[in-house]
This record gives sequence, structure tokens and C-alpha cells, in this order.
Amino acid sequence: MNYSELTTAIQDYTENTFSATELATFVEQAEQRIYNSIQFPSLRKNVPGTFTSGNRFLQCPDDFLAAHSLSVTTDGDRFTYLLNKDPNFILEAYALSDTGTPQHYALYGPRSDNANELVFLVGPTPAGNYTTILHYYYYPTSIVTAGTSWLGDNFDSVLLYGSLVEAYTFMKGEPDLLSAYNAKYNEALQLAKRLGDGLERQDSYRSGQVRVPVT
Repeated sequence: MNYSELTTAIQDYTENTFSATELATFVEQAEQRIYNSIQFPSLRKNVPGTFTSGNRFLQCPDDFLAAHSLSVTTDGDRFTYLLNKDPNFILEAYALSDTGTPQHYALYGPRSDNANELVFLVGPTPAGNYTTILHYYYYPTSIVTAGTSWLGDNFDSVLLYGSLVEAYTFMKGEPDLLSAYNAKYNEALQLAKRLGDGLERQDSYRSGQVRVPVT
């Protein structure tokens, strides 16, 4: 389902005509709810970076939401994954003069050049320049802007019913119908979670096949 099809469906279901701005708001709010309810692999990025010798801070990307993992490369091709800790742990455990290969990291606070973005604090202080790989969550480009999206192509039901909940709430519609839209949204959300938080994180070799008990 592309954006044009989605907005047409919203207006057909609600039997109402909305402005382009209102439709965009409904869809973007629905996307935000969905993306914060399910950890789809499509919501993750990998970016290289560098720990600089003597600098215990690492800037987060501009579109960073949350960390999935942070690794450092040693011996040319060996990946070591850092453990996520509270900033207070790192500040107490490592003096600024303690140097070596970073072992722990934490979200520390706003960047000095952009108060809306964050930096990582690592410990110990890097003893040299190390290549890093940050695996992180982000908001993909909205279907409103791109016209299509992974969600619209692969699980349009949750996007449609999420948008209908936003639209009908805006309309101050009948409670019974709003409840019905919410129920359909939650049903679609559970199916999407089965995919994003379940099927996409296992296979039959490791986890075994799904079995229905026979009575």
C-alpha cells in the first residue's frame, strides 16, 4: 500500500475528507506508535566510526534513537562488543587517565555542537584510534515523504488501522466505532509483533518449528 492508497482508504473508511496536513499527521503519528511498539530489523542501521586516542566520547548519528550494539575492532579484524552501562558507573570505574581498549559505553548527554543529539561515553579512555561499528535504531523515512515504505509494502494493515485510530480520534467519533478501530489496530499490531519480534529473530534450526498440541 503506497501513501496515495493509504490516504484514500482512511477517507473511505471514515467517510470524511481531510486536508493533506491532517492526513500526514494521522499517518506519521501511527508510524511513531508502531515503530516504538515493534523492533523490526528494518528499523536498524549499521554505521562505522572511530574512537579517537584520548577522547572518551563518541558522537551519535543525527537520526539515532537507541543503541542495538556497539563494537570495536582490534587486531585488524576481531570484533569486541562493549557492555552498556550507566554513565555514573563509567565515571566511577575509570579515571580519565585510565586508557586501553574501551569495554563499556553509555548514553551520556547532548552533543556540544547540537543539543538535540547525543554522545556516548566510553571507558576506559581509548589508548589509540579504534574502528567502531554502531548498530542502532532509527525512524525510517515516513511513507508521507517517500510515498512507499517497508511497513506499507509488508504490513499495511497495522499502518491503516493505526492511522484510522488517529483520524477517528481527531473526528471525535462514536466511542463504539473508535473501540472497534482500536481492536483491529491491536490485532494487526500483535501479528506484526509476531513477525518483527518473533519470526525475524529465529529459524527452525535453532528454535524448532511451531507445533500445535494434538489432543
